[in-house]
Amino acid sequence: MKFKSIFIIFNIIIVVFLVIVCFLPFFMLGSGFALVFWRSGWPLILILVVALVFLNAFFLSRRRLYRLLEREDWPALADYLESVVIRRGRYASRLVRLLANTYLVMSDSASVINLEARVAAARPALLEANALVFGAARILGGDITGAVKFFAARLEKARGRDREWIRWYYGFSRLLDRQFEAAAEEFSALALSSSDALVAGLSSYFLDSTLRKNTDRGEECHRIAGEGADRIRKIIKNTAGWEKEAAKIATEVHAALLRRHIGEAGIWLFGSGE
Repeated sequence: MKFKSIFIIFNIIIVVFLVIVCFLPFFMLGSGFALVFWRSGWPLILILVVALVFLNAFFLSRRRLYRLLEREDWPALADYLESVVIRRGRYASRLVRLLANTYLVMSDSASVINLEARVAAARPALLEANALVFGAARILGGDITGAVKFFAARLEKARGRDREWIRWYYGFSRLLDRQFEAAAEEFSALALSSSDALVAGLSSYFLDSTLRKNTDRGEECHRIAGEGADRIRKIIKNTAGWEKEAAKIATEVHAALLRRHIGEAGIWLFGSGE
């Protein structure tokens, strides 16, 4: 649905509520009772009016941004966001993330790295909050050694769900850097302990499909991969469930790196059918 349509629908809903609150008591209860209702119900009317004003002001102040997103005009969107974030110095979290994601959609890894340097100088906390995006840019740009160092520096800082994904990307970067033993160590731990089904499943898949053939601990990798797969199958019963899990991160641009691998892991876990 287009942003303009969402904006119009919300306006209609608020206006309808205002009409109901303001005029329905008069028609149903008469002028005397309506006056009593209005005196006691004015806070609700005020809230609705404020919400209407805020909604319109919010949309109108960002109408160019929404228009460019609807058109998927990525170069124009990047130029607009650069003017806001870089030239005006408005390093808001959502704008920084959107600009970094726009660069990634355009496969412009160099601009992501440049943005990272600016964010690190202006608001270091935003760099940590968007570490997956900035780290993915290094992988997409072919700077695998840089990606290993980037994710390694954030293993202890990350919190919540991102922490497991940062650890996974650290292992993935080491795999791409042909540091197979180190990658096997990371993926083995994640396969057996991660609470995120995708992280555990992908770790198990790479242990079995790649690392058992490229390390001195092939049998161990195969065994751990099997144990990890069993953990996943107790929670997710079929391919449809796996795809549902994958859909949870589908809007994350860094997940584009993994689309093919997620599909392959699903087949490895559940076969090609249901």
